[in-house]
Amino acid sequence: MHKPSSIIAIFDFDHTLIDRDSLLPFLFYMHGFWKTSCHLASLCPVFACYLIGNLSRQEIKEKILSSFMYERLFSDVQNLGKNYADEILDRFLKPEAIQRLAWHRAEGHRCLLVSASIDIYLKPWAKRHGFEEVLASRLEVTESGRVTGRLAGLNCWGPEKKRRLLAYLGPKEDAQLYVYGDSRGDREILALADFPFYRKFV
Repeated sequence: MHKPSSIIAIFDFDHTLIDRDSLLPFLFYMHGFWKTSCHLASLCPVFACYLIGNLSRQEIKEKILSSFMYERLFSDVQNLGKNYADEILDRFLKPEAIQRLAWHRAEGHRCLLVSASIDIYLKPWAKRHGFEEVLASRLEVTESGRVTGRLAGLNCWGPEKKRRLLAYLGPKEDAQLYVYGDSRGDREILALADFPFYRKFV
């Protein structure tokens, strides 16, 4: 019999807890409809390179982030992330996902959010919803406090999700893992689970 504190629920975010990607709405939240649309249109050649395999997931994400955030004050972006988490993200939640999260919390299980999305909006959202920790992609910031447009370390996707999770948890030993994911990027952490849930919650 496992103690509640040794049972850990691990949730992906985009398309798992919410019904869409979270970065694109954040860009629209930051810059408004027209400016964001123009930026995205200018990135069409970059998207084409990604689709034919000439850019990695990390490279395409950094090009998008650079286009929208380069040289922005990190404190400003961080404040926008918190406001986005408080005002917008709950609109995208899947009711069945939140019911499952509420069950884990009621049972006293530890809850972790592991996502390739950026932590500036995931951390405030997760804190409000009772998560113990967020393991996510992070923005690189200069010593003067400005966003470079690159990621600090690797994009938290696929093998990197597994690496970050094991670094945080340490040896699995007697822990019992529930893992919820929806995509190829969750395959490695789903493989760690005692109870894997792929595109479902029960």
